[in-house]
Amino acid sequence: MTGDLDFLWRAALAALAVALIAGPLGCFVVWRRMAYFGDALAHASILGLALGFMLKIDLMAGVLAGGILFAVLLFALERQKRLQSDTLLGILAHGSLAIGLCALALAPALNVDLQSLLFGDVLAVTIGDILWAWGGGLFVLAGLAILWRPLLSITAHEELARVDGVAVERTRLLFLILMALTVAVSMKVVGVLLITALLVIPPAAARPFARSPEQMAVIASAIGSASVLAGLYASLMIDLPAGPAIVAAATLIFAASMAFKRP
Repeated sequence: MTGDLDFLWRAALAALAVALIAGPLGCFVVWRRMAYFGDALAHASILGLALGFMLKIDLMAGVLAGGILFAVLLFALERQKRLQSDTLLGILAHGSLAIGLCALALAPALNVDLQSLLFGDVLAVTIGDILWAWGGGLFVLAGLAILWRPLLSITAHEELARVDGVAVERTRLLFLILMALTVAVSMKVVGVLLITALLVIPPAAARPFARSPEQMAVIASAIGSASVLAGLYASLMIDLPAGPAIVAAATLIFAASMAFKRP
């Protein structure tokens, strides 16, 4: 029986890595109102998949390269101040998605399940996927720990942070790159199109219970982990797709959190 459920343990280990990353990182997504950026980055990841196919490299490396390219391009265009950020996001997101889909349509002998890449296939993760998830996740958490105070400063008041000597532009760029790495790490677990949900929903659910930024990050990770376990259990018991089941569980926890009123 234990051998038959090995895939479930692998799925849980990989998904918990994503939940632990998405919790604290997603807090800044919520605080800085960057949920649309998460969606745009997920769309850009389709172009990264196409790059992986065309260059015949690991698909996760392709997604990471595409995400970093998107983040750097957005950062460079924002500095020119010719268009608003939401306009740039719309152009880059839909443009990269269209180019990526066209490139995938032209790719010869495409033998990869695109649905699993878009919506995740956590029950099929391998030991290599787990190592990638935890290795990338620990890197993201280490980077976020270094950037935590500067990010809090520019989130609270960007101009004041600049006066205090915070490297605002560098901090923003590094944060965008950490987001790109998170999407690449999460691809096999919940898919590139559902990662935004894990970046937004657990932190939003944690907000009513937290009295400090650090508390909110910890609670968000706990809610994400609970969502992972509940979603995997539902997937096993009633044969639901694992990635969407995890996001659905997080949504139910968020709905429950709305009833909480801080004394």
